[in-house]
Amino acid sequence: MTTTLTLPGQTWPTLEPGWVWLCGAGPGDPGLLTLHALNALQQADVVIYDALVQEEILTWAPQAEHIYAGKRGGKPSAKQRDISLRLVDLARAGKRVLRLKGGDPFVFGRGGEEAQTLVQHGVPIRIIPGISAGIGGLAYAGIPVTHRDVNQSVTFVTGHDQSGNTPGSLDWQAISKGSQVIVIYMGMKHIAQISAALIAAGRGVGEPVAVVTTATTSEQRVLETTLGTIVADINDAGLEPPAIICVGQSVKMRQVLDWQGMAAGDAPRDLDPLGRGRPAESA
Repeated sequence: MTTTLTLPGQTWPTLEPGWVWLCGAGPGDPGLLTLHALNALQQADVVIYDALVQEEILTWAPQAEHIYAGKRGGKPSAKQRDISLRLVDLARAGKRVLRLKGGDPFVFGRGGEEAQTLVQHGVPIRIIPGISAGIGGLAYAGIPVTHRDVNQSVTFVTGHDQSGNTPGSLDWQAISKGSQVIVIYMGMKHIAQISAALIAAGRGVGEPVAVVTTATTSEQRVLETTLGTIVADINDAGLEPPAIICVGQSVKMRQVLDWQGMAAGDAPRDLDPLGRGRPAESA
């Protein structure tokens, strides 16, 4: 059996009754959805979706029941256990269930917890990765998460733990010294503590930082700042979550690679944002 999604030479998997597909919806722009995700949307009986899933994406599943299960810091949210057990109940009722999560379900998205619950209750699952905001969101801001002139390592961290506090298990000294670029998810609430911890661990107050809010959407905003001024600058700019925060020299690449600010006829950008006295080269 094939699905309504057709491309030459390709047969797409079927979402069977009683199954749950855990799917990443990407960081915001509907165009960043994968073909597997679109295939799932066209088959599902029920779509349980998060707060960061764009409404346009849901219109691609007109046949399905849409159930909101968003979790936003500081706002009334569904409990994670209730969400997971709802997935179990729907699958046991013979529904074809699509769990649609912003970004990638396994990158600070609690997809692993939901998958565990489903497997423990004997519900078959399929995992569909998505583009994580820590990569795709920064790319839309013109910031490469890796660049061979800048970094050979990158560390992804979450800005809060299960209790909503700054993660006490993180070794900020090790992160500061061991990773040239640090990408922080859900860090706005505790950015004062996080920036102070990084400075105390040896990162300079002038370290470049970018804050990208509502990444890849029409409301995207990008703030370029430093570790020493990030708290005041966020307040002055009136920025609010959701946001991705990038710390490191790769932020300077935005001076060259801010592709959304480009237009036909612009003068060539031959800047050297890293201050190395030469343009980027290929070997």
